[in-house]
Amino acid sequence: MTKRDYYEVLGVDKSASDDEIKKAFRKAAVKHHPDKEGGDEAKFKEINEAYEVLKDKQKRQRYDQFGHAGVGGAGGGGNGGNPFEGFNFNGQDVHFDFGGNGAFGDIFSQFFGGGPQQTYGPSRGRDVETRLTLSFEEAVFGKEEKINLVLDDECTHCKGSTVEPGYSVKNCETCKGAGQQIRVVNTMFGAIQQAVTCNDCKGKGKVPEKACTRCRGTGTERREQMITVKIPAGIDDGATIRLKGHGEAIGGGSKGDLYVHIRVKAHKKFTREGNLILSEEHISFVQATLGCEIDIETVDGTVTMKIPAGTQSGTDFKLSGHGVPHLRSESRGAHIVSIVVDTPTKLSKKQRELLEQFDGAAKRGLFS
Repeated sequence: MTKRDYYEVLGVDKSASDDEIKKAFRKAAVKHHPDKEGGDEAKFKEINEAYEVLKDKQKRQRYDQFGHAGVGGAGGGGNGGNPFEGFNFNGQDVHFDFGGNGAFGDIFSQFFGGGPQQTYGPSRGRDVETRLTLSFEEAVFGKEEKINLVLDDECTHCKGSTVEPGYSVKNCETCKGAGQQIRVVNTMFGAIQQAVTCNDCKGKGKVPEKACTRCRGTGTERREQMITVKIPAGIDDGATIRLKGHGEAIGGGSKGDLYVHIRVKAHKKFTREGNLILSEEHISFVQATLGCEIDIETVDGTVTMKIPAGTQSGTDFKLSGHGVPHLRSESRGAHIVSIVVDTPTKLSKKQRELLEQFDGAAKRGLFS
């Protein structure tokens, strides 16, 4: 779906002042807030997106010059929807985690839904977290990374069953195979019966006739594992990749998941804004006046860019297709080059005389 013009979203003219934009945003946000009766969550998100761009002078300037492509957005499909909801990449779930005060389970409950629930029967192994640091270019183009972790894995002797080979399992004598016990708790309201997981069988209802002699009935062994993580092109700092079933094992149950938190190193020249790459290039005032061609460093290598005569300091130029790939499509954002015109601080006597002659001629209208 094509994005609407941000000025249209807020109901202001392109010449609107910062104060007018702020007032329009507040009015629209109050009207469409999803917690308000008759509110509209989709419109509220659209209003916030528009305001985030138009309130920032640099972003607004790029938007006025290049449209949605100038602020990391896309005019058509492929970049719509909630950018934080995540996606699946080669069997790996990729999500975005921007912090929070909750514990690990609280952070990811927003992605996978619901809180902890008490269950009986075979349990699940522990989830594991690790961190992977990428260079700026690795995040842009993606890569395949191998990581070594020491985890509880399935016992090679009993294959995770907890039972010594040649023996079988039997019903737990404590809970009679139910996996839970009834506990009576005395409260101010009287005695209350409460179902709790059986301590002897850990809720499985079964126990080994003879525990595995290698793992002593745990069903697991501690050992080093090499795990391959496929990093999608365009991944950003703060993303989390979920590898299902690559966490720790548990006897008689399924493996937990592995969460790989992505951190991206800062680049000495480039910064990133969504799918845009931003950089600055310095030119002399003579080059700006007469025009020139300069070599621009991009993530794809050196690109020659033409600077037209009369270019002013702060002018932005767009190199299409040299930005960051969109995670859900094959298209790429742009590389925005901001020109800085350097004013000389030291002049020779001859240079000063030439500039004074030029200034005098300009004042007499000889160049008009």
